[in-house]
Amino acid sequence: MQKGNFRCDANISIRPKGQQEFGTRTEVKNLNSFRFLQAAIEYEVQRQIEVISDGQKVIQATMLYDPDQNETRQMRSKEDSMDYRYFPDPDLLPLNISDCWIESVRQNMPELPQAMRSRLIQEYGLKDSDAHQLTSDRELATYFTTVADTIKDPKIASNWIRGELLAALNEAELHISQSPVSAEQFAQILKRFIDGTLNQKGAKTVFTEIWNHDGDDVDQIIEAKGLKQISDTGAIEAAIDQVLLENQKMVDEYKSGKDKAFNALVGRVMRATKGKANPAQVNEILKQKLG
Repeated sequence: MQKGNFRCDANISIRPKGQQEFGTRTEVKNLNSFRFLQAAIEYEVQRQIEVISDGQKVIQATMLYDPDQNETRQMRSKEDSMDYRYFPDPDLLPLNISDCWIESVRQNMPELPQAMRSRLIQEYGLKDSDAHQLTSDRELATYFTTVADTIKDPKIASNWIRGELLAALNEAELHISQSPVSAEQFAQILKRFIDGTLNQKGAKTVFTEIWNHDGDDVDQIIEAKGLKQISDTGAIEAAIDQVLLENQKMVDEYKSGKDKAFNALVGRVMRATKGKANPAQVNEILKQKLG
């Protein structure tokens, strides 16, 4: 109402007590406040009472309400329903559907969302909320099953698709069918993440590279960008030893009970290895060396 958008119509009719049939209605158009709505109804009711009391008939009509005069006035009459542009529905011919046709449709129907959701929960071990999101679109569900079946790890497939992939699609306002990263490419990225070739940051880098340059090969990107994760224990130990040597203060803080210092040391090791060191190995070896 504060924006002046409120509009309503009032359909009004009266009938004497004991009369079974409804009275003839009038329609007061374009009332723009509750106060005018009440005033228009009260006036029109009284006007119709006076018309009937004088032995006349109420004419079906469209009315307007004049707030200055506090009265309703006829705009145009409507003698019957045809003036409202009403028209009857044509009779529909009988439609006979054979049992054979119904069975054919049933046999060729694709898997319905609810059935697919149940299957993803039972066969892939997904949570109900994850399965619900992945089956919100048939092509998204197909994308997921392709990736999950390829990498043999539904949980990782679900987490990365609902996270990295859907975030990129939403930002670019693209449908899953328009994804620059195919399900096969996405599966290859996750394979390299699972086998330790890529860490999480590296996997995201490869995803972004393919997203921006459709058609690039995952292994070629890893090689060209030098993204292969360092899993060699000797190389990681050497990096850790150097970090401990250069950050004795952090070492002392950790040994005095400040756990945050450990995270800071991990960060220094990752920086020293340009983010390529296997984080799990870094944590394990660092803890051993700090005692």
